[in-house]
Amino acid sequence: MNNASLNDAAALAGRILISLIFIMGGFNKIVGYAGASGYMDKMGVPSLLLPLVIAIELGGGLLILIGYKTRIVAFLLAGFTLLAGILFHLKVGDGPNMIHFWKNVAMTGGFLSIM
Repeated sequence: MNNASLNDAAALAGRILISLIFIMGGFNKIVGYAGASGYMDKMGVPSLLLPLVIAIELGGGLLILIGYKTRIVAFLLAGFTLLAGILFHLKVGDGPNMIHFWKNVAMTGGFLSIM
């Protein structure tokens, strides 16, 4: 396998792996709409934004998966992911939430590298 083929295979694998958490997250918010809505309200984020969140997660994840408008979508998902990490997980001193925050930071880096 030459370098170009290896790079293409790695890029595809990376897109598949990073897209899955967003596709599943969006789908889970659809099937658990009431719970997701309540969680957003509890965290101080208006639940009327939930349809937008679902569209970003599910739609953005699918677009990354198929490789359509990848740079634009990766940029948007990088911002979304960092913002979600700050809003929902940046709780200094709370170990489990900080793990999720740093996961979001890492995924943001992944999206920036896809760009």
